[in-house]
Amino acid sequence: MGYFIGTDIGGTFTDLVMLSEAGEVTIVKSPTTPEDRTRGVLNALESAAARLGLSRDALVGRLEYFAHGTTAATNAFIERKGVKTGLLITRGFADTLRIQRCMASWAGLADHEIAHFSRRTIPEPIVPLALVEEIEERIDERGQVLAPLNEPAAREAVRRLAAKGVEAIAITLLWSFRNPRHEQRLESIVREEAPGMFVTASSTLIPVLGEYERASTTAINSYLGPVIHRYINGLESAVRRCGYRGPVSIMESGGGVLPASEAAFQAANLLTSGPAGGVLASQKLGEQLGLRNIITSDMGGTSFDVGLIVDGQPLLATSREVGRFHVALPSIKVTAIGAGGGSIARVRDGHLSVGPDSAGAEPGPACYGRGGTEPTVTDADLVLGITDPAYFLGGAMALDLAKARAAIESRIAGPLGLDVHEAAAGIREVANNRMADLLRRVTTRSGYDPRDFVIFAYGGAGPTHAHLYGSIAGIGTVVVPATASGHSALGAVTADRHRSFSRAFGQHAPPRFRKASDHVEAAALNEGFAELEQRCRDALGEDCRIQRLVAMRFRLQVHELPVEAPGGVLSAHDLDELVERFEHKYERIYGKGTALRSSGVEFIVLRTEAIAPVHKPRAAPLASREGEAQPVGSRRVYFYKTGFHETAVFRSCDLGPGARIAGPAVVERPDTTIMVGIGQNLEVEPLGNMIIRLGKA
Repeated sequence: MGYFIGTDIGGTFTDLVMLSEAGEVTIVKSPTTPEDRTRGVLNALESAAARLGLSRDALVGRLEYFAHGTTAATNAFIERKGVKTGLLITRGFADTLRIQRCMASWAGLADHEIAHFSRRTIPEPIVPLALVEEIEERIDERGQVLAPLNEPAAREAVRRLAAKGVEAIAITLLWSFRNPRHEQRLESIVREEAPGMFVTASSTLIPVLGEYERASTTAINSYLGPVIHRYINGLESAVRRCGYRGPVSIMESGGGVLPASEAAFQAANLLTSGPAGGVLASQKLGEQLGLRNIITSDMGGTSFDVGLIVDGQPLLATSREVGRFHVALPSIKVTAIGAGGGSIARVRDGHLSVGPDSAGAEPGPACYGRGGTEPTVTDADLVLGITDPAYFLGGAMALDLAKARAAIESRIAGPLGLDVHEAAAGIREVANNRMADLLRRVTTRSGYDPRDFVIFAYGGAGPTHAHLYGSIAGIGTVVVPATASGHSALGAVTADRHRSFSRAFGQHAPPRFRKASDHVEAAALNEGFAELEQRCRDALGEDCRIQRLVAMRFRLQVHELPVEAPGGVLSAHDLDELVERFEHKYERIYGKGTALRSSGVEFIVLRTEAIAPVHKPRAAPLASREGEAQPVGSRRVYFYKTGFHETAVFRSCDLGPGARIAGPAVVERPDTTIMVGIGQNLEVEPLGNMIIRLGKA
């Protein structure tokens, strides 16, 4: 029998999901090994093989497909562990990365940090000024060459960077997206003068308007490229040595997978690789359950990641902030805060705070017994009776209740004058309210009411906390996927191949226009989309599905909104309809009457999103079980403000399709614990997913 495996490396655990050709699903969690993340993947493969009674190499020999999602790019960038990078930029623009379009002091900060001027800082530059070389050349906004490229001077600039020991070079010239000739020649010069140098040209990676965003994205791609190249090569080599001969795919941020051979050259596209997998898996599950408006919530050991699926499609972002800099590549929109199971609780100035710091995998929460002494959310769950210390990871890893109690008592309960259970409940309450606030913020800022959505709760800790953060946010239904603790890994193995291509457009309808089609050329729009669609077909084949998008904005604004364009040859009427769709979307997000039609509308960027299916088995339905679900026992669980309640404990393996449970109750799975609150109800649907009805907040 053949197998399909997806893996996802988180801050605390490495998750593996294995699908058999018959649709059987196996989930494995193995501690992440930060010093060598590949080892964590191999350990997970070892555990999966043991479940089948096979050796690791025997399992790998039966693999049909291997996909991987990773936080390696994010971690390397945030921790500033990329390579020494040089930048070639048009003369006069050397300070582009330092100025950051005047956003340097607040980009990437939370709202409360922006409000405190003393907390604003200028981030450490990706490329220091000493490694920026100004290039003599100039192309204007129409793509006309005003000053030719000074090739001898450019060669000297590349030699100087090489002599300073750079491992990568980024090239970003003004208006190169209109005419890439100078960037292409510079790239050839780099390869001639510094063979083996990793190089990224902005006109290849991101040919769109915005000199800072292009420079930032291109520099980040070069900064991370060699690191990711080594990481992916190491991972691929490891599974090849075990006997794997099939394709290796890497989850990327935009909504699909890339071949491993391409992923390293699009390192900036991997910055939200792991969270994107969870959103894609939720989209596919939503299709099966008939749910089209979904808030995805992934609570792992380190972070809490939230995404939106609206009318069956994940929301995309054309630009995002990572590590205080901007990345202008299309990606599934995921917002994260430091609120995971390993988030550390502290008392500061008499106030309890939780996160953003995490105990990580090593040493981990105090209850792991690996030397951690700081109290975490996981420790609080254990002290409150929610988690069984003897059944963590199905009993494969015992938790130390005494160490969890001692950490909370000394660091939280004592300073606040509370007993240990009140302190633990406070930790849990603060964390849940932070997560509920993020749910509300993500939906309302995108123009939606959170009450119109259901929550998908996954990650190792999501099912344990969703009954509370969902209720606090005013949402009535939580879905806990059958693959909850490995949902992002499932997204990696079930994701289709994906490519996204963009090009600047740059036409506009002037102020007080009557019809946009009087000013914007439909023929130019068709020509641009035809070129992008051909690039999609060249990359994925003739049968790929292609979605067209036009990024639009009102004149003199900075931020644009993507609007879906119909297929086929666009007419003048279609072009005018695009403006109507843009205005409708703008007012839905920002409020009725906020549209600025009289200022004119700019058509900024054309983009295509292409998908080609990857073969994978479908999950088999849950086997039926006779009789009503019976608990395996009960234990006292502490609830905030109401104290201890005797709470029934169920095992997921005893719950068949249609099983119903009234809260309070605990449902234990080997990979996670599902909590059903007081007055709430849980039902198991045919595929094994659990639906919790929360009632009113």
